Amino acid sequence: MIRRRRHALAAPALLALWAAAPAAFAGPPFLTDDPEPTPTGHWEIYAPQVEASGRGRDYEGGLGAELNYGAAPDLQLTVGLPAAYVHDADGLRTGAGDIRLSVKYRVFHDEAAGVSIAAFPGVTLPTARRGLGAGRVTALLPVWAQKDAGPWSVFGGGGYAINPGPGNRDYLTGGVAVSRQVTPTLLLGVEADRQGADTRGGHASTSLGLAAILQLKAPFRLLASAGPTFIDGDNAADVHAFLALGLDF
Repeated sequence: MIRRRRHALAAPALLALWAAAPAAFAGPPFLTDDPEPTPTGHWEIYAPQVEASGRGRDYEGGLGAELNYGAAPDLQLTVGLPAAYVHDADGLRTGAGDIRLSVKYRVFHDEAAGVSIAAFPGVTLPTARRGLGAGRVTALLPVWAQKDAGPWSVFGGGGYAINPGPGNRDYLTGGVAVSRQVTPTLLLGVEADRQGADTRGGHASTSLGLAAILQLKAPFRLLASAGPTFIDGDNAADVHAFLALGLDF
C-alpha cells in the first residue's frame, strides 16, 4: 500500500514533503501496512490511485500507480509511479512525483497460528518536479506484524524514517489496524497511526481512519479510506483520503 502516510501540513511545508511521506510504503487502502506479500508470480496493481491530505485551500496529494510483484516466496517488489500536486495560497502546482521503490520480505509465517512478520524497507528517488518532491533520497525502515483470527485481522508496526534536507529531521512512525471480512466481497477496517515530527520545530501527528475494500467482478477491487489527522498543538484537524482501483492477476 503506497503506505501512504498522509502528512497534515501547514502551508509553508506543502511544497517539500509529498514524496517523502512514509505513506509511500503501505498496504492500500490503509495507512498501516501488513506483512502479507503478493503471491509468487502474481501482480497487484493499484491504478488509478488518488491520494489527498490537508485542510481548506492547503492540500496536497498524488495521482498515479503502484505495482507489486511476488518475485519469490515471501518476497514482494513494489514500485510507486506518482504524479504530485500541491495547492496553497499561491495556487495549484502539478507535475511528476518522486518514484518509490520498496521490498517486502516476510521473515516469519505460522499459518496455523495466523501470525506473520515482515520487513518492508523502501526509498524514494528525487525524480519529482521542483517543489513537488523531497529533492533527496529518503527512506523508511519498518517492520510489520499481523494476527488473523477467522474473519478478523489485527496488523501494525512501524519504523524509522530517514528524512534528510535543510530543516528536516528523521523520525519514528507506526500504527495499528483492525479489519473484518464482513461478506465474501467486502472488508472493513479501522486504524490509528502516529508520526513523529519530520521537521525541526515541527509537531508529531496522529491519524485515524476508516477503510473498505470491495471485490468487484474479478480481477478488480475498489479500495477507499479517509479520516482526520490531528497535529499536536493544533486545535483543528486535517483530512486524509485515498481511492484506488485494484487489479490482481
